[in-house]
Amino acid sequence: MKNSPISDIEPKAPSGQMVISSRRFLTETEAARYLGVSRSFLAKKRCTGGGCRFCKIGRRVLYDIADLDAYAEQAKRRSTSDSAAA
Repeated sequence: MKNSPISDIEPKAPSGQMVISSRRFLTETEAARYLGVSRSFLAKKRCTGGGCRFCKIGRRVLYDIADLDAYAEQAKRRSTSDSAAA
């Protein structure tokens, strides 16, 4: 269970509360900074499609870091003539 989300949670002394040591989700601003794009780019892609997967909890839009990494990986090209990955 070394890589599970449970392993990222550690007890906080002495109250016994749990503290998450590493975050899994990023806000829209943080995700834009992570990918090196603007917030408006992410917003447009959410509406038109073709962007990164996202999670909507209430009014908040959150991005899973694993999805951001997969989106960036899918966007890799060897030349300008390469077509987009299907």
